[in-house]
Amino acid sequence: MFGKAKTPSGKLGIYIHIPFCRSKCDYCDFYSLAGQEAQMAPYQKALLAHLKESALAAKSFSVDTIYFGGGTPSFYGEKRLRELLAVIKKHYKVEKQAEISFEANPDSADLSTLRALRKAGFNRISLGLQSAFPAELAAVHRPHTVEQGDEAVAAARKAGFTNLSLDLIYGLPAQTVSTWRKTVEHALSLAPEHLSCYGLKVEEGTPLAAKVAAGTERLLSDDTQADLYLWTVERLTQAGYRQYEISNFSKPGFTSRHNLRYWLTQPYIGFGPGAHSDFGGRRYAWLRDLEGYIKGVLEGGALLDSEDLIPQEERGSEYLMLRLRTALGIEEWEYRGTYFMDFAPIEERLQQFAAQGWAEKTPEGRWRLTPKGFLVSNQLIGDLLERQERACLSDLLPRVQARFQGRN
Repeated sequence: MFGKAKTPSGKLGIYIHIPFCRSKCDYCDFYSLAGQEAQMAPYQKALLAHLKESALAAKSFSVDTIYFGGGTPSFYGEKRLRELLAVIKKHYKVEKQAEISFEANPDSADLSTLRALRKAGFNRISLGLQSAFPAELAAVHRPHTVEQGDEAVAAARKAGFTNLSLDLIYGLPAQTVSTWRKTVEHALSLAPEHLSCYGLKVEEGTPLAAKVAAGTERLLSDDTQADLYLWTVERLTQAGYRQYEISNFSKPGFTSRHNLRYWLTQPYIGFGPGAHSDFGGRRYAWLRDLEGYIKGVLEGGALLDSEDLIPQEERGSEYLMLRLRTALGIEEWEYRGTYFMDFAPIEERLQQFAAQGWAEKTPEGRWRLTPKGFLVSNQLIGDLLERQERACLSDLLPRVQARFQGRN
């Protein structure tokens, strides 16, 4: 007699996408909209309904991370954020020590707002400072001033936040080696627990891409950006920050637990237009359309943008691709025991990377990329994925031949 099917359980992350911004930054290609405040009320109604109707599927999971991203969640208004969090706590099993984060821009992070959010249970704030120089902020149409950034940090501390992250971007228009280093030093003077330092990417379809194509905006060379990155890694290490992912650094005990779950392929559910989920063995995403999302939830219209069941081989590829973004790296028996694939061709290539200073093997036997390797991580990981694919095909061929021979 068959027993009952095992109910999936474990830890779960929740992501809430807030697609509203005061203004759109020139480099941004995330799904976010400016001038759409009239849609905030119907969007809130849709989010609340979607959260409630999805709770049953997650009933056996405990939620240990919640992340409000955007867009600009702080611009959405603290009352709406508090209402959303209250509904999550009511309908999901939120752990007492859950990490509950929200993104904010300095121009919408006043003391009153931050105090209300802290009291409601938010315990981590990610502030988008980006630069300590007015000309650099203006060049990409950031909506805040340097002074507002400092004031927002002070307000966060006064409101009781002891887990503060600052976002910085190197490679901005008008930026120099000197101004980037001063931006980092300014950020260190604010004593955040966490720093995210991103290299500027010129994304297709953005205003910045159009300016670069037209020749009206010139950026730092790739070599100069690489020098800035390596200097940043060294400087933040000296300051007591541990690099745990390509662009992320933290004081001990302050890694972003929510973002880390993406890189460790742990389950999460996303809500909002363009939000992604990896839950129940499938990966899916909602429409990148605010009105379409609202109608999909409230009126039962089309809501999914994509949906895939992920085969084991692809999960193995994700393991290589995502874990190698982190300082944790990858390990032979973890790979073989979980994905049942041969690690030998992967390790052979990693040894060659190590000879170039791009990878290293830890005393515990894990392979990870070095800061120098992080700079060319896309190429290195792509190379490993090709080797994995060839290894899978070479393993599959004799099994397929044997199967057909058995039919003759």
